[in-house]
Amino acid sequence: MADDLTAEAFLARLDTHRSEEELRKYQRYFRFDADAQDPLDYFVGVRMGTVFALAKEFVDMDLDQIEALLESPVHEARAGALRIMEKKARRKGATPEQVGELADLYLRRHDRVNDWDLVDLAAYHVVGRHLRERSRKVLYELARSENPWQRRTSIVATAHFIGHEDLDDTFAIAELLLGDDHELVQKATGWMLRSAGDVDPDRLLAFLDTHAARAPRPLLRAAIEKLPPEQRAHYRGLRA
Repeated sequence: MADDLTAEAFLARLDTHRSEEELRKYQRYFRFDADAQDPLDYFVGVRMGTVFALAKEFVDMDLDQIEALLESPVHEARAGALRIMEKKARRKGATPEQVGELADLYLRRHDRVNDWDLVDLAAYHVVGRHLRERSRKVLYELARSENPWQRRTSIVATAHFIGHEDLDDTFAIAELLLGDDHELVQKATGWMLRSAGDVDPDRLLAFLDTHAARAPRPLLRAAIEKLPPEQRAHYRGLRA
């Protein structure tokens, strides 16, 4: 069975599920021209539910084969690789060493984690899980990266800390990202601030009192989403 858990086998299975209809859906959702895709980075039109089902079947894939899958130009293949990594990290009995190897692979091959959906598949449960009891210095390095997907990783990884009511890094990294010019980094930052506010509402309000006036609109919109209408109006008004 292990001989079948290869990147080549995953890609062959993936190819049997290609659909022009699904490709058109991706085209609308990700806003790309299906006839002019990058030959080194493209969609083939496989539904994500199918990709995730395949990832479940291939969860015992070795790290070298996961990396080979990350090398694929097919977006859905890389999504499958990251889903496998996430499932491995969350498995009952996964050791810190095993999670560390997955996090190291994610960070070392961040060049292949090159869109928001790929970041969100594993930044939380792989990178964040690995760093919970370790130095978070790497997240601050990522937050200062020129690569927007690395910056998105820096904030989304803190979701794991939020789940353990550990909020310091979320607020600190969010402050670093306040001036970010990429909308999908802004939205992720607002999302994490909103999640931190679920744990400590007063701390979120204090952050907004200090920073709302200069927060990008997508960030602010996401951060205040769960606040009462009058509070949302107040913070939106600070940007006027």
